[in-house]
Amino acid sequence: MLQFEPNSKKTKLLLTAVLALMLFPAGNAQAQNTNEAFALDAQTQRKFDYYFYEALNAKVQEKYDKALDLLLYCYAMDSTNASVLNELGSFYNVLDEHSKALRFFRKAVKYDPSNYYYNVALAEQSKEMGLKTEVIDVYRYLLKLYPEKVELNFDLANAYTDNGEFQKAIDALNVLEKSIGISESTALNKFRLYSMLNEKDRAFEEVQSIIGKNPGDVRYVILKGDLYLQDNQPDKALECYDAAKDIDPDFPALVLSMAGYYEKTNNKTAAEEELKKAILSPKFEVDNKIQLLTRYIGILQESKQDIKSVNPLFDTLFDQHPHNTQLNFIYGNVLMLEDNKTEAEKHFERYNEENPQDPAGYEQLLRIALPDSLDKVIAITEKGIANIPSAPQFYFYHGGALYQQKHYKEALKSFEDGLENATIENPLVESDFYGQIGDLNYFLNNKSLAFENYEKALKLNPQNVGVLNNYSYYLSLEKKDLDKAEQMSGITVKAEPTNPTYLDTYGWILFEQGDYTTARIYLEKAVRYSETGEEEEASATIYEHYGDLLIKTGETEKAVEQWMKAKKLGSDSKTIDKKIKKKKYIEEK
Repeated sequence: MLQFEPNSKKTKLLLTAVLALMLFPAGNAQAQNTNEAFALDAQTQRKFDYYFYEALNAKVQEKYDKALDLLLYCYAMDSTNASVLNELGSFYNVLDEHSKALRFFRKAVKYDPSNYYYNVALAEQSKEMGLKTEVIDVYRYLLKLYPEKVELNFDLANAYTDNGEFQKAIDALNVLEKSIGISESTALNKFRLYSMLNEKDRAFEEVQSIIGKNPGDVRYVILKGDLYLQDNQPDKALECYDAAKDIDPDFPALVLSMAGYYEKTNNKTAAEEELKKAILSPKFEVDNKIQLLTRYIGILQESKQDIKSVNPLFDTLFDQHPHNTQLNFIYGNVLMLEDNKTEAEKHFERYNEENPQDPAGYEQLLRIALPDSLDKVIAITEKGIANIPSAPQFYFYHGGALYQQKHYKEALKSFEDGLENATIENPLVESDFYGQIGDLNYFLNNKSLAFENYEKALKLNPQNVGVLNNYSYYLSLEKKDLDKAEQMSGITVKAEPTNPTYLDTYGWILFEQGDYTTARIYLEKAVRYSETGEEEEASATIYEHYGDLLIKTGETEKAVEQWMKAKKLGSDSKTIDKKIKKKKYIEEK
């Protein structure tokens, strides 16, 4: 059975089906036809009703293909039925056939013009397609039909705003306020609109109207100050902050706003002191202190001050809140900035112990363990997989570490487990999984499986240069599909023209094709870039391939020199010694 996210379009289909069952009781589907509709005979009507409700039931049961087929069958019987038209519009919207969806929604409204829900569906579809004027027309029409639904003025205001008609948007919000009174949402929207019209005095009057309605609420006084600060009016902002202090001098947001004021007026010392005083104060909750602490660390970094000056604050905070592991996590990050990985690791481990379901703790421990301690990487990721089996990153790092340790079978299982158990929403990540599975199968001599997985990887991400490189190289070693290998390798060289590995692969494929002149250009580039270290350290394989090329062009001594370099770098070639001894190219079987 398919599973869908709570906010997905497919879930909206399900909700629409349920709504339709509530709105249209049995035998009433035909009754929706009020504009140019035609009447079905009794037998056809019974048939229509049966298949229509079967479609809705199929939809509720998540049998979407069946539901769509049944709806289209109903549409063939009666192309004027608004219920069917609206359902089909919803289906085609989910299928991203937006023009078709729009046509069906328009027809649904045509045949049932007073239906509130069909009009809203049309407005939403029109908005999604950027038909701004049509959205306005629909909401204006709905307000005429349903003047009691005053909340539609908010939708109309948004439609006017999207169309750049700011004054009309304000007018719509004013109508709404006459019915429901001043609210934070309407006032702030009007503030934004007046600001767009460059009517700043009127904009701030809107904020003042919220304060007038809530005279003892310090939040709105601070908000007005923040808006003045954003508008580069620091003096007026300070007046608001002083007024807020008279109401509640210990309000946490006020500390942040005052720090922002000091930063804006280039008084970073005062900003630091304001934050430090609040962080150490016993009056504030720990969550507020964490927010202030994060801001304080940011100021230190921006002003390029010694980050170690924050350490004494953590000592005090740990004394005040010994069981709050969020402090351990933040302090671990600070210690990482101080390059104190040993102490940082202790704090991340403490956080991890208390929060085993949070991937962030494992990820920070991996930052410390990589790339030097593969055993630690394996231990961390095994805990991550055990506690968060849906997180793909832990399978990937686990498999990668085993891969580097040449435990190929175990690594392969880890990547395959990741594909089976993890939630991988990004096709690029899924492509990398298949790429790794391809590499491991090749090492395990499952060559056909390797190439199958490379194909899967490239279907998900045709520009996966790592897969393109490895796939093309292994094809060249198998001496098969060399034209395809050349095309794939060519993409990698264009993408990263100074990458020695990709240049070497392309040069080697040309070598296998017998094009020694062009192969030389790329293999010499591979040697040059590997020696300059622009991309990576020199590779034994690159020198060996260059030597193979030189022997083919008659440069024997130079070829032997390259082979010697390859041997010195630890080449695992089975023929390198024979090549050097016999001074000729020997193909590796």
